[in-house]
Amino acid sequence: MATITESSHSKSAHAFTFPLQTEALVVQEPKADFTLTNITLDEDIVLQQGLLPMVEFPAIFGHEGAGIVRAIGLSVKNKSLQVGDSVLLSFTVCGDCKQCQSGHPAYCHNHPQINQGAVRRDGSTPGKLLDGRGVRSQYFGQSSFAKLSVVSEKCVVKCPYPESMDIYAPLGCGFQTGAGTILNVLKPQPQQSVVICGIGGVGLTAVMASKYLGVRQVIAIDLVDERLKLAEELGATHIINSKQNTDVVKSIKDLTNGGANFAVDCTGVVPVIEMLIECIGPRGVAATVGVPPPGKKIQIDALSFLLENKTYVGVIEGDSVPEVFIPELMELHRSGMFPIERLCKVYPIEKLETALTDLKSGSVIKPVIQY
Repeated sequence: MATITESSHSKSAHAFTFPLQTEALVVQEPKADFTLTNITLDEDIVLQQGLLPMVEFPAIFGHEGAGIVRAIGLSVKNKSLQVGDSVLLSFTVCGDCKQCQSGHPAYCHNHPQINQGAVRRDGSTPGKLLDGRGVRSQYFGQSSFAKLSVVSEKCVVKCPYPESMDIYAPLGCGFQTGAGTILNVLKPQPQQSVVICGIGGVGLTAVMASKYLGVRQVIAIDLVDERLKLAEELGATHIINSKQNTDVVKSIKDLTNGGANFAVDCTGVVPVIEMLIECIGPRGVAATVGVPPPGKKIQIDALSFLLENKTYVGVIEGDSVPEVFIPELMELHRSGMFPIERLCKVYPIEKLETALTDLKSGSVIKPVIQY
């Protein structure tokens, strides 16, 4: 394979340390069904810290982003893609398995390898360091935490609004996860109630989607008052600070007259998941959206679960079809009904450490890094 004559720079992870390292990276020209894009992106800290040991190092992360198409592989099937197009990046899929064929690509049978594994289906990777060592650079089919990235065409969604790509970059994962869990999976009715725990980007977009549907009770739970205030501004009808409330389950059951219809966990914290299962009422549905640590188990009262006919589900990527759902979310935003601009703040790559500090402090919900 020929290589691009100038090298790009990426934030690559060699170990579970900070600060992240910037290194020159040689990127191969795109294979037959891959495109090459410049990137504006959000980024993955949990993986870099090794809290989800799903990928070998060295690796480039980044699982949602936006950029400009610079080259197109010969066998790309989407003939509407052109060099110069503005595109958003989401998860990739095999396209062949039962789930892909039945309209549920987020549950692709090959999801672990081609998304978390950060390699192509044939095990190859398009990036390498200047010393020749390979770098896993296909995280979610894109590894968007780099100035140039070779991406699978299956994770590309055209963006007709290039002036808004900084706001739309997070639609590829976090924002479509929160909104999709409400709009595609739970589908609450106006007279019902939804509890959302973990008020970050995913939780807040779930709040927005619930408001869009006119849900009567939208209860937001978090530890940070500033985030709860923002949730209230964006559509939450009730807020609970679980650090201050000594019996969250009782509070929810009192508010909802016996238990919520739906509960969404955006934290991945096992005790929180167990609490949300307890707080839903008869025939209620609890959904896990946040990613728990590997090997963790949840405990439920099996008899109560049976007698109250409760349901517990896992939801990946809002069970969305990105090329359909992401354009719908863009239009919702442009109509004023999905105000994601309230969540995003753009930082130049030189201010990466500032963005990380602001994210940890809670002063920003969704930092977007721009090259």
